Amino acid sequence: MYEDIFELVTNAACKRNLKESTANAYCHALSPFLNATNKPWQELTIEDADNYLTAKRMAGIMPETYNHYYGALRFMYKRILKLNWDEDEIPRMKRDRSLPTILNKNEIDALLDATTNLKYKAIFAVMYSGGLRVSEATHLHYDDISRSNHSIHIKNTKSRMDRYTILADRTLDILTEYWYQCGRPRNILFPSQTTGEYLDISAVNQVLKRSAKRAGITKHVTSHAFRHSFASHLLESGCDIKYIQALLGHLDPKSTEIYLHVSNKTLLGIRSPFDVQED
Repeated sequence: MYEDIFELVTNAACKRNLKESTANAYCHALSPFLNATNKPWQELTIEDADNYLTAKRMAGIMPETYNHYYGALRFMYKRILKLNWDEDEIPRMKRDRSLPTILNKNEIDALLDATTNLKYKAIFAVMYSGGLRVSEATHLHYDDISRSNHSIHIKNTKSRMDRYTILADRTLDILTEYWYQCGRPRNILFPSQTTGEYLDISAVNQVLKRSAKRAGITKHVTSHAFRHSFASHLLESGCDIKYIQALLGHLDPKSTEIYLHVSNKTLLGIRSPFDVQED
């Protein structure tokens, strides 16, 4: 019933050089909205979107999920329907800004030791070694690893900006062991055993959850914890935050500044004014 609007959304996303995954996510989020309105998409009004989003918000939906629907509707209304979308009248939901989970180095080692599958152990080591997102690690190819330069080339990133990051000696050792024992892959570095294609991210997260439990880590551990820990540990070792920003691929320095709040480095050597006496 709505194939034509999905095609228009996909074409509009393509015209703006958005990723295919983004266009698919928009269509997936629009489907329940269109079904709920039960009217031709040409007859949609701003009130339809406002009522739908208000119902979602009143139902207690999480801000991240709400904003996912919000972004899809906003794109369709502005780019396809050409209707005025007033962000003051239909606002996004503000998210709680909780501090990220940071694993200390002993916890990183314990988690790796608890990962019995060598492929996933190598993936976790790569993510911590260079601060990679899980999607970046699963999309690595053999040629992205430079043994001579001790670097990892990350392509097709979230920000659409290629970058290089660090390949630790310990990670190279784990990668080498993995490569020789797991089929010596020459294309996709971490192919799925069943399909030969890129690994499903959910599979990586499931293995990580089991490894964290075996390692006795009680913190809420997600794949992003490796990236957070990489940045925080670099900051604590004295690395300039501008270099950390480049290694993480952050376009906005504010994204990197979160680590100033979680790093012990920012507290070292700073005295409380309560301890400073006037002469």
